Amino acid sequence: MKTLLKRTMGIALAVGMAGSIAACSSNSSNESKSNESGSIKLTLWDQSVGNTDPSAKLLPQIIEKWNSEHPDIQIDRTGTTGEQYKTKIKTSIAAGESPDIFYGMGGGSFMEPYIKSGNVLEISSYLTDDVKSRMGPGMAEAIENEGKIYTLPVYTHIANLYVNTELFDKAGAKLPTTYSELLDAIDKLKAAGITPALIGEKDRWPGMYWYDIIAMRQAGNDQVMEAFKDPSKWNSPDFVAAAAKMQDLAKAGAFNSSMFSMSYDEMLGAFNAGSGAMMVQANWVNAGIEDPSSAVKGKVKVIPFPVFEDGKGKGTEIFGGAVDGFYISNNTKHPKETVEFLMYLSEQLGTQGYLAGAGLPSWNIEGLDTSSLSSLDLSSAEIMKTATSFIAWWDNILPADSAESHKNLIALLLAGDITPEEFCKQMAQLKPTELNL
Repeated sequence: MKTLLKRTMGIALAVGMAGSIAACSSNSSNESKSNESGSIKLTLWDQSVGNTDPSAKLLPQIIEKWNSEHPDIQIDRTGTTGEQYKTKIKTSIAAGESPDIFYGMGGGSFMEPYIKSGNVLEISSYLTDDVKSRMGPGMAEAIENEGKIYTLPVYTHIANLYVNTELFDKAGAKLPTTYSELLDAIDKLKAAGITPALIGEKDRWPGMYWYDIIAMRQAGNDQVMEAFKDPSKWNSPDFVAAAAKMQDLAKAGAFNSSMFSMSYDEMLGAFNAGSGAMMVQANWVNAGIEDPSSAVKGKVKVIPFPVFEDGKGKGTEIFGGAVDGFYISNNTKHPKETVEFLMYLSEQLGTQGYLAGAGLPSWNIEGLDTSSLSSLDLSSAEIMKTATSFIAWWDNILPADSAESHKNLIALLLAGDITPEEFCKQMAQLKPTELNL
């Protein structure tokens, strides 16, 4: 895909979703088909389910509106949660049973094999100047893959540090801007009987977010990108130092003692109940935090993850900006109609989702009433504007097997079962990322 390390601020709000998988061969149960009335039926798979994802509420509404206005093109949608979805879509592709259109994880290796193998429909020829003009600045370039387009943007996400200001005030702690201030805040929060930070490590990727942003602050984005291409570079002093910091935080009691039995959803529930003072997450959590049922509504700020006094990374080097979205099977029997729906879905979900706090916009938002946006949404957008570079979610950049190894190694690091040096030696055994980084 286009380089994952974006160096211009101009596309900061225009790196939308662009994601997922494609189909290998058509299947009689899931391929597009016509029903008795002669209308076309298209199957859609996504992972927007649950109470914490604003898209889970919007998708059925958008599809219902489409179906009511397009009796000749009907959408049959199936939603599956998180990690289960990844397994489901991979299995369906391998078995030749993938749907017409589906959500996928972009920004790296997850999508790349299916594009290269010709399982994804190229949609470049369908995109008119009118469609492109409705995208945000730089968006058409951001979603290109070697000069071709396979998906459309929806919105983008970036990960930062979420802090419960009420708990910080109670502990007399300062919102951290440096690693030293982070350690000081942890000490004060612990002294006040407050859990400093929450991790839902049962699902493993929440712990990965902590290590990855720590490594980016310690080594800097350039060095991280070099290590993706040459894994031997993971075994270097800066990454050992990052692993040491991660393990030191765990040993110091920075994280909840229940982290290995707590899921991502349980982590969000605990944070929204006021049971922890900090959390590293992406801006898809904003809506849940600001929901009327949340005990911390109005009490949370999102700030850039602290910089390190001995680190090479900058606060403007952003974790996120991944391009996730919806792709079309190259075997769909109705490419024109499926692309028509993809255009509608992407723009509707992108604009309505932005207003619902689901993500930062990648479509033209001129004229939209943004008065409903929370302070978290606005703060996330301001952080995004400062960006000098982006690195997307590492488990989407790394090859699939290496991504699993990376998450497992972080869990071992958090548990104290391996040393920082051992962690980096094993990281150096990962496969290189075969992308145009």
